[in-house]
Formats: sequence, C-alpha cells, structure tokens
Amino acid sequence: MNCFLDKADDKTVTLIPVDSEGLSDWLEGDGSAHQNWVKAQDFKAASGTVLLLPGSDGIEAALVGTDRDELLWSWGGAAMKLPAGSYRIAGDLDPEEAHQAALGWAMGAYRFIRYKKEQDETDVRALIWPEKADQGTVQAMAEGIYLTRDLTTTPASDMGPEELASAAQALAQNFNASVKVTVGEDLLKDNFPLIHAVGRASDRAPRLIDLVWGREDAPKVTLVGKGVCFDTGGLDLKPSNNMLMMKKDMGGAAQVLGLASMIMGTGLDVRLRVLVPAVENSVAGNAFRPMDIIKARNGMTVEIGNTDAEGRLVLADALDLAGEEKPEVIFDFATLTGASRVALGTDVPSFFTDDDELADGLFDFSTIDSDLVWRMPLHKPYRSMLDSKIADISNCSTSGYGGAITAALFLKEFLPKGQSWCHLDVMAWNTATKNGRPEGGEAQGIRAVYSYLRSRFGKAS
Repeated sequence: MNCFLDKADDKTVTLIPVDSEGLSDWLEGDGSAHQNWVKAQDFKAASGTVLLLPGSDGIEAALVGTDRDELLWSWGGAAMKLPAGSYRIAGDLDPEEAHQAALGWAMGAYRFIRYKKEQDETDVRALIWPEKADQGTVQAMAEGIYLTRDLTTTPASDMGPEELASAAQALAQNFNASVKVTVGEDLLKDNFPLIHAVGRASDRAPRLIDLVWGREDAPKVTLVGKGVCFDTGGLDLKPSNNMLMMKKDMGGAAQVLGLASMIMGTGLDVRLRVLVPAVENSVAGNAFRPMDIIKARNGMTVEIGNTDAEGRLVLADALDLAGEEKPEVIFDFATLTGASRVALGTDVPSFFTDDDELADGLFDFSTIDSDLVWRMPLHKPYRSMLDSKIADISNCSTSGYGGAITAALFLKEFLPKGQSWCHLDVMAWNTATKNGRPEGGEAQGIRAVYSYLRSRFGKAS
C-alpha cells in the first residue's frame, strides 16, 4: 500500500482542515492573498472538497473541507480530488481524528486498475502518517477493504470458484492460517448436497473453502460468506439487465475474506474460521430444477421454488457446518435479496439476529465507524411463507412480500437452537462514486463487525 509515507520532504503540501464555521473565521483575517483567493473561488468547505492555495513556486497548501460527523469521508474525498503528490495534515489531531483521517485517506486513495493498459505508478496521493494514528490497525483495515473491493470488482471470467479459493489460500499463507478446499463430487462425499446442487451445472466445479486461524483454545468466531461467483439465475434465468451486476454475487465471500484479513492483521484473540461456499449458478442439462427436492446437510428436505434463490441454499450447508462446533458467534454476509435494497437502499445493509446484545453493539459501532447497518426483524410468523406441501421447507416464498426477512428465516433453520448468529444482507457495491467510496465493489459492514469483535474479544497478548 503506497498511500502513506513516514517523512515529509520539501515537496510535501500542507493540508489545512476547515469546516464551514471555521472557514468564516479564517476569512475574517488580515486579507492576505490566500484569503482573497478563497473568496474568489467561492470555496464553501463542504465535506471532502479541496482548494489548492497557490504560492510563488507551485502549490503552497490546500484547504480541505471537513465535517466532524463524517470525518472519515471528508478525508476520503480529499484523497480522491487532490493531484498526485505527498501531503501532511496541519495541526494536532487526537488519536480518533488521526485514525479517521488515515483510514479515510486510504479508502479514497484506492484505485482498481488491473485491466488498464497504462498504469501510471507516479499517480499516487501519499499522506504523511498522522502522528497519533495506530499505523498497524489502519494498515490492516485498509488492506481488508482493498481486498474486498478488488475481489468484488474483478470480472467473473477471472474470479470463479477456483480463483476465489486461490485468494483465500493466498490470504491464509500470509497469516499462517490453514485452508481446506472441498471440490466437486467430494462435496457429496462430505455431505454438502446443496452447495453441489447449485454449482454442478458449471464447468467450473463448486467448492467449499474452509480457513482456520488462531490459537485453538481462543473464543471461536466463524464467518460465512456467499461465494456465488456468477449468477445466471439458473433455469429460472435472469433477464439480461439483471445479470449485468452478477459478478458481484460473491460479494459476501469478499466481505468475510476482507474481515478475516483485518482480524488476522491486527491479531484479535479469536479462533477464526471462515467458510465460503464458492459456486457458479449456471444453465446446463444437469442444472437443478424448479420444484426439485434436495436433502440438505442437516437432513431437512428443501423444495426449490426458484433456482434464482440459490445463495441461501449454499449458505445453508455452510451454516450447518459452522454450527457444529458451537462458536461464540457466527456472522454471515451475502448479497442475498433485492428486497433489502428496496427497504434500505444500496448504502445500508440490513442485518438480522435474535441476539439483542449483539444487535445493540453492532449498531453502535456501525454509527461510530461510519459503516451503518440496520436491524430488521426475524418475524417468526413469516416462517409459514416458506412452507412446502411435500418437503420440510421451500427455498423461497411465493407471496412477493418480506423477501429479506423470509430469506433470513430460511437461513436460521440451519443453525443450532440458541446459537448466537447475525446475518448481513449487503449490496457490496457502490452504484456511484462518493467521498472515499469509488464506484464498484465495496466493503459494507465489515468495519462495524471488526470493531464489535475487537471490543468483545480484544487482541492476543
């Protein structure tokens, strides 16, 4: 990561943070050329905006519009708008301000240029580390966010089940974790029939990725991520306009790998397990069909109401495996339903849990970290909408209502009673560029979950 430097030099530009109120005070000074210049440019100090201040030999300094309520995005926006060069922040930032500034800068400095013919290595906006920033934590969090964004934005041609497994293996190697990958027909031998059924029609074999890290006697934390590397909808084929974004249907897997990178990179005191069912939902003669009945890993029979409700199927087998060792908590991430996006839009993931203490803690950290998630109800009466006349459960409701809730209720069926669990239904994508958030794959909710886990379990001694 090349967006930070340790020392300034004679070309380093000073950034002067100023909010709208502070700008008014600043402009009431002695009428210097800079003040006249700012007035002439009609600079308003809106969050994330910048104004270069000219000097006799190039840029002398720059004003950065900041908002204390969204400091992360103020600095993220600045990193996106400033020209290439090195920068330092004026003034004495407290530790939280330094953290927000550094992490925001890293998020704004991100670029996805893998497929660009010309890659200008000098096009870098580097920040001198703020003095009180926890460099290790910022670096680990930024690397997790970058990993999530990279994986989600990569086209399905280069991010199939095998490539997703390779990414997990590379991450494991970096942190001395272990990985087991169960592929193809071995899924049936090891009793993962739903994962196999969803992925069997693709010429890229389905697989289950199982990563483990941390001391054996540490509190167990398990992350499960939906890894549908491309979703045609199966035999219930999606229309072409709905298929355009389906490279991001493995966004849940990308979230948990990015979160795992944060956890391992900062050494949280947990026994971490990451489960990713990685499949491609394709159309072929052996594809699973509407109205098929498949026995899941936990023994329940599932009637297939729609082959385009495949993500919950692969998660079901993985969640059953996750629950076998009764971890302290299970988090699953999935690009699961359009219903969640209808309810909350694309920026705010919904989450479902019947653990009130977890819900309160997660929401609090999501507001502190500017990584908002919103609790939705696990409304038990809606479980009847998943009833099947000939099987234990249907994979979807035919009512058209409460789709995010019924999907969460489906997943809950595959967990042990009393298991602490939280399901996050995420977009995993920025539909437009905003401060610190370029259009494309995005990490959503993982900073909030990381902070929750860090507060609960702490770092290893």
